[in-house]
Amino acid sequence: MKIKKIVYIIIGCIGVGLGAVGAVLPLLPTFPFLLLASFCFCRSSERLNNWFTGTRLYKNNLESYVKGQGMTWKTKIRIMVTVTILMTIGFIMMKAVPVGRIVLACVWFFHVIYFCFGVKTIKTK
Repeated sequence: MKIKKIVYIIIGCIGVGLGAVGAVLPLLPTFPFLLLASFCFCRSSERLNNWFTGTRLYKNNLESYVKGQGMTWKTKIRIMVTVTILMTIGFIMMKAVPVGRIVLACVWFFHVIYFCFGVKTIKTK
């Protein structure tokens, strides 16, 4: 059990680090990394989880989503633009793999549909 807990802590710390970098760099997505960190800290250490949920990074990016309230349009658009840019790069690089392009296009389409209609939109505070 101790090794599993250590692995969760390491992955959570990596998620926080990448999420923090993603908050500054527009090409790196913040949301999935912070969600990963939250998941890992919740399963590894109550102390780390309490620290993480108290950070501004968590409160600005994840808190409303985790509470089931939804996301602001600004957050949704930022996520969709980042994913679109990254998937476009992959799409261009898969010129010789038509099946890969189809899979990427489907994943992108369902991603946009999910964020537009599946995640509740909240007003900015």
